[in-house]
Amino acid sequence: MIRKMGNITILVEDQDAAIKFYTEKLGFELTADNQFGDFRWVTVALSSQPDIGIVFVKADTENKRNRVGSQVADHVFITLETDDVDRDYKTMKEKGVVFYGEPKDMPYGREVVFEDLYGNRFDLITVRQMPSDWNKN
Repeated sequence: MIRKMGNITILVEDQDAAIKFYTEKLGFELTADNQFGDFRWVTVALSSQPDIGIVFVKADTENKRNRVGSQVADHVFITLETDDVDRDYKTMKEKGVVFYGEPKDMPYGREVVFEDLYGNRFDLITVRQMPSDWNKN
């Protein structure tokens, strides 16, 4: 039986640029940078959740290059929870992170969508209690 989720892969054009963006602008920590022959294993994670990392995989084929920044089309790829979306929005915006609007209130919390250096979309959210019928069919 599956017991937990592990790493998440993001295709990138440049692993060093991805490390810089995620660590300097989003506050992730570099957790691995290892070379195995021609393959470079690079991961970043949040200090509060070090067991789930984002793996930066170099887009080294035409198929992978075509998917950089659009692994889930124009939908949000990953949700990142914060205790203060407005504070983090301001800090990240000052660091040059591109946002789609400003934080807004939703039934489940306060959120704003931003993109990484390749256009992958993330939801930055302060979660409130979910509506009681949220997970019902």
